[in-house]
Amino acid sequence: MTKEIQTFYIGGMNNAAHFLFVSNMAERAEKDKTVAEKCKAQVAALRSAVQAEDENLKISAKSLVTDKIVAADRLRDQLYAGYKKAVAGYTNFPIEEMAEAAKVLNQHIKDYKIDVQAQLDKETGLLVNFIQDLEGKFAEQVKALSLTAFVEKMKAANEDVRSLTGQRTDERSAKTAGALKAARAVSDEAYKMLVLHVNAHALLEGEEAYSSFIDYANTEIDHFKQEVLGGSKKKGAE
Repeated sequence: MTKEIQTFYIGGMNNAAHFLFVSNMAERAEKDKTVAEKCKAQVAALRSAVQAEDENLKISAKSLVTDKIVAADRLRDQLYAGYKKAVAGYTNFPIEEMAEAAKVLNQHIKDYKIDVQAQLDKETGLLVNFIQDLEGKFAEQVKALSLTAFVEKMKAANEDVRSLTGQRTDERSAKTAGALKAARAVSDEAYKMLVLHVNAHALLEGEEAYSSFIDYANTEIDHFKQEVLGGSKKKGAE
């Protein structure tokens, strides 16, 4: 009986494992002189499909911008909390003009009722208007308490959040519904065709020239069946 690549349904794997499997197979096929020459079109098709799947996998993954948003949000929350504390500290200040300025700003804080635990965009919008007030109609009171630099830093942090969330939205809008699923289907078909052609060549020409690739493919298949689809072994077990 002629040696051949065993049948293996790769559609049941998770996205990361699926990409790793087809990527490994494409790389090994390209390095195998006989397979690369005799199955040139199929190897090229698999490589192209793998590249497309890789791009869609990256788009579907968590946006790296999210971590930056979390950091910027934390900073603006700290600045807002510090601003509130500074204003409250001045409300009983012995210099009347400063105490009065603090009372005005404290009432402004109460009017907005900004909750730093609120939904991200809601907080951003409230802070935009809040800071506009501080730069406009309450600029005199802010200056009286020497809080202008504080307000500027709070504005910068809020604008960072605003910019980063916009960037993340742009990334998400670039996704095509079902793009990764479609890319995986193309990879599945390309892999299937490569296997069919390798097995056919081995049958017609003799298995010796294809033996190395077939052995590699079957070893990979057994590994993924056991580790990814079987799940009976712990991570790192041999």
